Amino acid sequence: MPDLPPARTLLSHAPAATDGVVTLTYDERLIRRKRLVTAAGDGFLVDLPEVANLDTVWGFLLEDGRAVQVKAAEEPVLVVTGPEMARYAWHIGNRHTPCQIEPGRLVIRADHVLEAMLKRLGAMVRPALAPFAPELGAYGLGRPMGHDHGHDHGHDGHHHHHGHHHGQPASAAKAFPG
Repeated sequence: MPDLPPARTLLSHAPAATDGVVTLTYDERLIRRKRLVTAAGDGFLVDLPEVANLDTVWGFLLEDGRAVQVKAAEEPVLVVTGPEMARYAWHIGNRHTPCQIEPGRLVIRADHVLEAMLKRLGAMVRPALAPFAPELGAYGLGRPMGHDHGHDHGHDGHHHHHGHHHGQPASAAKAFPG
């Protein structure tokens, strides 16, 4: 079966009819050019003029006028609650970690180092499998490009250090210059 026509346009709102659905992880929802496959098994090429964050759109408009919806995939996350939510949010933000902010809870991607830190701070941390849709950057354009402030931690009896790193992937640098 041949692929559907390419998608070069994003839709901000649902059209009258939906002709397919793609379910993508948080990382997969940052896209410029890639072949995707709908839940029904129909492939199509996404060929956008620049990198786009699909967290803010409804879906794709195919060249023949059909529409494919984008949904957030379930992925491993940590649900953070407790008596000092502002403090937990500060520590998460200080690590440039994407965070979904909801009434009474914070949601971050599963990370054993952050989980241990939050528990040391007195947070209740519960693993879950859920769609992950964190806050956009302060200007609503991009995503946090997490960087590590350096910490030592052990894995199965050995220790290693993660250095201070501010690098961005080349695609991020193109998408969010400055």
